[in-house]
Amino acid sequence: MIASSNLAGQASVAQIRGTVQDATGSAMPGADVKATQTDTGVNRTTTTDTQGNYILPDLPIGPYQLQITKAGFSRYVQSGIVLQVNVNPTVDVTMKIGAVTEEVSVHADAAMVETQNTSIGQVVDQARVVDLPLNGRQATDLIFLTPGTTVGRSFRASYPTSVSIAIAGGVVGSVAYALDGGPNNDGLSNQNLPLPFPDALQEFKVETNALPAQYGYYASGAVNGVTKSGTNALHGNLFEFVRNGAMNARNTFDDVRDNLKRNQFGGTVGGPIKKDKLFFFLGYQDTIIRSNPNAPPAFVPAPAELRGDFSGVAGTRAGKTVLQAV
Repeated sequence: MIASSNLAGQASVAQIRGTVQDATGSAMPGADVKATQTDTGVNRTTTTDTQGNYILPDLPIGPYQLQITKAGFSRYVQSGIVLQVNVNPTVDVTMKIGAVTEEVSVHADAAMVETQNTSIGQVVDQARVVDLPLNGRQATDLIFLTPGTTVGRSFRASYPTSVSIAIAGGVVGSVAYALDGGPNNDGLSNQNLPLPFPDALQEFKVETNALPAQYGYYASGAVNGVTKSGTNALHGNLFEFVRNGAMNARNTFDDVRDNLKRNQFGGTVGGPIKKDKLFFFLGYQDTIIRSNPNAPPAFVPAPAELRGDFSGVAGTRAGKTVLQAV
């Protein structure tokens, strides 16, 4: 997987907009606005219109610094802006009179209000994707953390790792799935295709109702995932998760303990190809499973039963049929 700042169709999942005004509340047209992603150094610029409004669309997710300059006013710099998948915050700014060499810095995390999207949803961020325990490391299971989601009934054959998910009372085929801006629905069942393994998945958002028109005929909900990307710093990890039946207790109805042995291992690496311009990210995971399934109890018919004589199995007592052990 290779991520570039120019691949807008793959990485653009959020935007920042707002209004710039002076201390009297008057609109400030012609102010220069620049948003810089602090992890990569990639920046986007625009200029406020006659009403003092600005918009910076198609921004990759991550932490940002917003800078606004205008002749005769102190430079405004705000950090702590963290864009999440399909979240479009509004950041309004009030400029103060002063020299451009002076700076007004806001370092606290911004309290940003979503005013552009009518849907209701929840973002499952990187911390929960990596830290929460998952059976088989299937990140799709985390979709059920969102209220209004439940296991639905599948009416058609589907991809082997698809999960039948119903959102807001809809059928399982009415949920839109997207990964890095592209469709991620199984063409056969219209259910989900697999999400990347947790170490390669940045975050995803589940939207449950009042969806915007962009989702077309997917009426009940939408799931938008974003993969990780490289930054200006080289980073990566190695991992292995082991499940061994020797550590398990015996199931009540089994004669012996579970002997499943599962090893899931891999790693990721990401970094710059050209700093502030082009980045790469690679991820790999493999799974090895070894298991000897337990033989379930079996009942072998007696010779008389093979001849059709079941008198030794069932008898009659006080008008009731009673099964007898053989």
